[in-house]
Amino acid sequence: MDERALPITEHLAELRTRLMWVVGAMFLGAALSFNFAEQIFGFLLQPAVEALGQKDSQLQAIAPTEIFFTYIKCALLAGFVLTLPVTFYQLWAFIAPGLYDDERKAVLPFVFFSTVLFASGAIFGYSMVFPIVFQFFNSWDNEWVVSAWTMKEVFSLTTRLFLAFGVAFELPLFVFFLSITGIVSAKQLFAATPYAVLIVFIVGAMLTPPDPVSQIFLAVPLIVLYLAGVGVAWLFDPARREAKRAGSAVAKTER
Repeated sequence: MDERALPITEHLAELRTRLMWVVGAMFLGAALSFNFAEQIFGFLLQPAVEALGQKDSQLQAIAPTEIFFTYIKCALLAGFVLTLPVTFYQLWAFIAPGLYDDERKAVLPFVFFSTVLFASGAIFGYSMVFPIVFQFFNSWDNEWVVSAWTMKEVFSLTTRLFLAFGVAFELPLFVFFLSITGIVSAKQLFAATPYAVLIVFIVGAMLTPPDPVSQIFLAVPLIVLYLAGVGVAWLFDPARREAKRAGSAVAKTER
């Protein structure tokens, strides 16, 4: 661990520099993605379009600027996703000085697994949850009201769900960091599983639309991921590793 104490101004300066790298990379990715914004938009909103298509309806734009600005938002989302490795690398580089030397070497695995977990959550939400959510909301048509969804509102909901599932699937890494930094042990994390389940369902209710299906689809994988994170935390638990090293040293001495 780096024991040098840096002034708060230097920490803030470093944070600003790393944020600039993240924002710059995201805008570069967004600029490159804008030429494909229509295709990206069509892909993201395919579940909603298919749900509307069952009733011979389609998305609408009710403001002159709606299509243009929605495509800009789509490009920004694509830029954010494309540059996730840069974001995770800058995050790791910022917190690395507070870790031990052997833990700092995990930068590449951290960047890789962070990106994979986010992508897995987004793909899971897109393929498994989005169709159910839009089918659910489209089922409320009746003789008085007909669904007439705008592209702006549907894109907003899609983005919210997309990011919610991506960020939520980072839970194992969050649990892992709680352990290796010594904030809580793997044993404490496992004992707190009932509370974690409650928090997961509360977070699921906050991040997803007010339908039980999408909440359950988010909560159940998160519970599994939490337990997986606890398992990884147990493998890398600092106290357990130190005890193991001490035991090995004693055994060598006795020989």
